[in-house]
Amino acid sequence: MKELFSIDFHDYRDSDKVFKRPSARGIIIEEQKIALVYSKKENYYKFPGGGIKQNEDMKEALIREVREEVGLTVIPESIEEFGSVMRRQKSNNEPDTVFEQENFYFLCRAENSILEQELDDYEKEAEFILRFTDIDEAIKINGDYHSDDKFNEIMIKRDMKVLQLVKEIFRL
Repeated sequence: MKELFSIDFHDYRDSDKVFKRPSARGIIIEEQKIALVYSKKENYYKFPGGGIKQNEDMKEALIREVREEVGLTVIPESIEEFGSVMRRQKSNNEPDTVFEQENFYFLCRAENSILEQELDDYEKEAEFILRFTDIDEAIKINGDYHSDDKFNEIMIKRDMKVLQLVKEIFRL
C-alpha cells in the first residue's frame, strides 16, 4: 500500500524497544457526505477503524472495527486500498519504548442498515457516535481541536490530513 505521509517525532532513542500497533480505517463516502466517528465529549472526528489483531487480515480488521465503532457493515467486495500513514513516537505507556502505528486506510461502501455499536470503555467515555458529515465541517472541527492528551491530538491531526487528501482527490 502506498504511503500517504508519515509522522515521526524522533523523541525516542534508537535503542528503545518498538511496540507495533497497526490499524485499519474505513473511508465511507455516501452522497457527498463522509461517515466518521464523532466524539461528543471531545468534539472531534476520526475515521472508523482500529487495531489489527495478531493473525488478523487487514480487511477482516477493517470490517470488524467499522462494525464495532459505528454499527456499519462494510461490503467486503467494495474494499479498495487508499493509502497508509506511519506514526512513530515515544510511548506514553511504557518507558524506553517507541509506539509505532501504521494506519491502513481503505475506501469502502457499507450496507444501508445501522447496527448497535460495540464500544470499548474508552470509546464509551469519549461518547463515540456515527455521523455522516460534510468533509469541510470535519476538517474545521479537527483543525480547531486541542487536547492535553498528546496521543489524541496527534491522531486527530493525522485524520485531518487524510480528510484533506480525500477532499482533494474526490472533490468533496
